[in-house]
Amino acid sequence: MFSRLSSLSRPRVLAVCALPVASLLAVAALAPLPFTVAQPGQTTNVLGTDRGKPVITVSGAPVRQTQGQLRMTTIVATGPSTEVDLGDVADAWVRRDRAVLPRDAVYPSGRSDEEIEEHNTAEMLKSQNSAVDAALGYLKEDPAKVKVTLHLADVGGPSAGLLFSLGIVDKLAGDGAGGDLTGGRNIAGTGTIDADGKVGAVGGVALKTQAAARDGATVFLVPKAECAVAEEQLPEGMTLIPVTELTDAVSSLRALERGGSVPKC
Repeated sequence: MFSRLSSLSRPRVLAVCALPVASLLAVAALAPLPFTVAQPGQTTNVLGTDRGKPVITVSGAPVRQTQGQLRMTTIVATGPSTEVDLGDVADAWVRRDRAVLPRDAVYPSGRSDEEIEEHNTAEMLKSQNSAVDAALGYLKEDPAKVKVTLHLADVGGPSAGLLFSLGIVDKLAGDGAGGDLTGGRNIAGTGTIDADGKVGAVGGVALKTQAAARDGATVFLVPKAECAVAEEQLPEGMTLIPVTELTDAVSSLRALERGGSVPKC
């Protein structure tokens, strides 16, 4: 092998040596990788309607007419069985409106597409129940008397919990002084919530702030633990408010509505 190569000119030697490297790169470019590519998804005003139905329906207590918006935010990701190659990853890395995430960080491993869809639907239902419990607990309403139904089609996962709770609070109590919790603003956010009102971290925050800005929001409620991630690509003119509990989310919105100071990341 070496004696044969020694008779070739340097450019031809380099060309011969480059062939296996080029072949490897070509294979790598086409080979599926264990990543998911995500982008900003839909936002929905939980104080409004979704596909003609109210997102929040309350019975057993007076309901306020609200102004302003409380927008839950989502991301759209390639499916668990979708093949993502090196070209997809390279394209996403250079785009502001795309993110490359480990597939296992987005979807439970070892499950089919149908199982994952069922899992996400179950997580959404669990989140809705927790959101109702948290809101009614905060308002000291009797869940045996006050019934809340939540409707949101084609969205899975638990990250709308905080916004559901805030929407219930706004519909039942507003800012506590006769006004709207939103102050008439277009407010967006994300965060899980448990029945005690504790707010938890979610994924894709930077993409969610972009979705919020696209749909007109100027304020974004973010789990405090994810402030740094949210600030990395924060859209111009967007105000971030960190939250850890439903109580401080409500307090911050009341302060914002009255022109007071609010926490910052």
